[in-house]
Amino acid sequence: MFVDTHCHLTSASLTGRLPELLRRAADAGVTRFIVPGVGAAEWDELFALCDRWRTIYPAPGIHPFRADSCDDEALYRLEQHSVSAVAIGEIGLDYSCALSRSLQQHAFRSQLHVALGHGLPVIVHCRKAFADALSILREAQVWRVGGVMHAFSGSPEIAAECVGLGLTIGVAGPVTFENAIRPVEVVRRTPLASLLLETDAPDLTPSPHRGSCNEPAFLIHIARKVAAIKGISIKEVAEVTTNTAVSLFRLS
Repeated sequence: MFVDTHCHLTSASLTGRLPELLRRAADAGVTRFIVPGVGAAEWDELFALCDRWRTIYPAPGIHPFRADSCDDEALYRLEQHSVSAVAIGEIGLDYSCALSRSLQQHAFRSQLHVALGHGLPVIVHCRKAFADALSILREAQVWRVGGVMHAFSGSPEIAAECVGLGLTIGVAGPVTFENAIRPVEVVRRTPLASLLLETDAPDLTPSPHRGSCNEPAFLIHIARKVAAIKGISIKEVAEVTTNTAVSLFRLS
């Protein structure tokens, strides 16, 4: 059995056909789902979804693209929701975004403070900002709660730094792409116990389904690729990554 540790089931392209998607996921062995929030406006919908489906777990947060909405009211609501959350996410830095770096860093630090205060792991979005993100994570002592570097796009050396801070590495669809080099090397050089599997549905669709809408059932293709890179069975990938996810997010 697998855990999809990052899928946006509140996305309009997925939520309208959720029963069908969850059935297909179950057929592929994907039975539990971590759903991050990207903005305060969707948190109520996220928790309503988790109340309806007991295999779906909430991780409210404010994406760096929406850092300008991380005000006192949003942080208060995040504090309230943290009581029922399994993580805070997705939060972080994305320097491809038009929002200022200082604004993103403030939102990142503020949400890390909430996570640490509630003993919750963090789901970290990081793009073109690894030096600053690692500095902030180190400053926050993120190892006290742990977390995952979502859809990790850095080098094997940066992955090792993240693992040294008590973080896991999220492996998503790009590892299956025909021209994948860096993601493959990251998987090869990172201990299996420090890897988590995620689809980021509806985005980052893995091969052989590229060009179509991503969904949790496609996690099996990522798992098969990890097994091939590591030279181990898919059963071992399932057991180890699921144990890591259950431990990190304290899943029932």
